[in-house]
Amino acid sequence: MAHGLDDVETGQAAAPPRGAADRILVFVNDLVVKASSVALVAAGFVLTYSVIVRYFLKISTDWQDEMSVFLIVGAVFMSAAAVQALRGHVAIETIIGLLPTRVNRARQILVDVASLAFCAFFAWKSWTLLHEAWVEGYHSGSTWGPPLWIPYSLMAIGMTLLSIQILLQVMAELRHRDLAR
Repeated sequence: MAHGLDDVETGQAAAPPRGAADRILVFVNDLVVKASSVALVAAGFVLTYSVIVRYFLKISTDWQDEMSVFLIVGAVFMSAAAVQALRGHVAIETIIGLLPTRVNRARQILVDVASLAFCAFFAWKSWTLLHEAWVEGYHSGSTWGPPLWIPYSLMAIGMTLLSIQILLQVMAELRHRDLAR
């Protein structure tokens, strides 16, 4: 079963990162995956704590839902580039087996370019939302009321990393295509 790690044409494992940008992103992705893993475990602890405190001690916790959402959303957005590096996102693999290799490569590039356009737009809008939340001092409407620049910054950084990852993959595909000619 292919997960995007195999070269479509030869079935060989994907080449290791070549350029400095690739190596830096591999390092950043590794750190982010570790931090995201910790965030998911922390969200589990927060929710477990909340259930225990509310059930046994009858104490209201008004911060736990929002805290766990911040942790989970941050982990998802921040780790998206690492998942994309492995091409671990959901894909329809039956199409890959039906298409000729050249058509498959063109399909992959077109999908990556479309994904890059969407993610770059999303990143740009996330940065504008972050700026607005920072300048205007937006806070959550809950009684806990954390500043909204925190989740918006995770979203903006995560989408920027994802856009860079896709851009590097498109560039690698185009380089590989030029070398194959």
